Amino acid sequence: MKMSCSNARMEGMRTMMNRNELTKQEIIECCCREVISEKDAARRLGLSVRQVQRLKAKYREGISLLHGNCGRIPKKALPPVQKEAILAEFCKPEYEGVNFYHFVKLIENKWFSASYSAVSALLKANGHKSPKQRKRKRKVHKTRERRTKFGELLQVDGSPHDWFGTDENWCLHVSVDDATSKLTGLHLSPNECLDGYFSIMRQTLETFGTPEALYADGLSVFFSNKKQELTLEEQLAGIEERKTQFGGICDFLGIELIHAHSPQAKGRVERANGTLQGRLPTEFRLRGICDIDSANKFLQDEYIAMYNAEFGKHPQDGSCFVPLPSTVNLDELLAWKTTRKVDKGCSFSLNTIKFSTSYEVACKTVEVLISKKLGIVIKHNDKFYDVHPLMSQKKLSNSDSVDMIINRFVHHYTLKNEHICV
Repeated sequence: MKMSCSNARMEGMRTMMNRNELTKQEIIECCCREVISEKDAARRLGLSVRQVQRLKAKYREGISLLHGNCGRIPKKALPPVQKEAILAEFCKPEYEGVNFYHFVKLIENKWFSASYSAVSALLKANGHKSPKQRKRKRKVHKTRERRTKFGELLQVDGSPHDWFGTDENWCLHVSVDDATSKLTGLHLSPNECLDGYFSIMRQTLETFGTPEALYADGLSVFFSNKKQELTLEEQLAGIEERKTQFGGICDFLGIELIHAHSPQAKGRVERANGTLQGRLPTEFRLRGICDIDSANKFLQDEYIAMYNAEFGKHPQDGSCFVPLPSTVNLDELLAWKTTRKVDKGCSFSLNTIKFSTSYEVACKTVEVLISKKLGIVIKHNDKFYDVHPLMSQKKLSNSDSVDMIINRFVHHYTLKNEHICV
């Protein structure tokens, strides 16, 4: 009679048991009915024979075999009110597309602290999925060791993406240090262009100094796609290969420009691109940022430091960044350049449009500088001169203004899409 009551009580406890507890219950039952030996039961449960004997005694006396914590609510479990608040927060439109880990960081900074595992389990239990699932991929490339010094190698790349949720792609220019995974520059542009890379180069030089090397893909910004032989003048000048505007700046600063022949070769910046694409749209929505100027201000003033604090690592051997000399004018350095001969009428031609300038440079060879910051200026004997398009030209429309013409040249030389690989 006592045995039958015990069986009934144990049957009622089955609903509280997990799979392991249920397995233990069944094995002890078999052991009590002498279906299996105590030694065999001990082997199956990973217990000693003495422990099995104690469990058999409990079973015969009708004492529960459940662990003492079974069915209890953990002290660190989220309260029901907090669970409802988390679910309501996650369903807000500002968090659309956010992954679970980033969401935990955002709400932790905002109004409360909770572990990733607790929030993740809660969201999954309510039918939500993290948008970026981590999949194990077959390893096909040998892992390259990090460089040991901060500034020894920077990886640069452009990341086109719908950053503002407007179904329109903009390009985020990114530079990442190989030794520390720290961002040294971020800049949004309408497309991948020379001005975008000038901007992240300026941020790097102003904040950290001159790096030792840059690792870039075959974009025409970095490497010339012109296969013609060098002219006699270029050979006499000691030029061994054609340089792009960006390549010439790297030579001037003593930066080695290395060609990455595959995305896997510059995996550090590619992974950073994925992280930024997953996080920045949410950061923009939470701050009401929906235009490039506001986004670039936020990226440079706040987000780079936020990112580096979370993902940055300490270098093994310190830093090899070299401070930029005070004599270097970045406005002049980071500009598209060419040379022109000014005629007797104090004018010169650029892309079939004539420009007038000061009489001081008449019949002189000058350097033309074009950038978003400078517009169009010329330089001669370390002195800068303004230029103005001759508005009487037939190639110009009556509706054209001076600013419109200057902006067209700036766009053509520094803002056009340069995504042409060699």
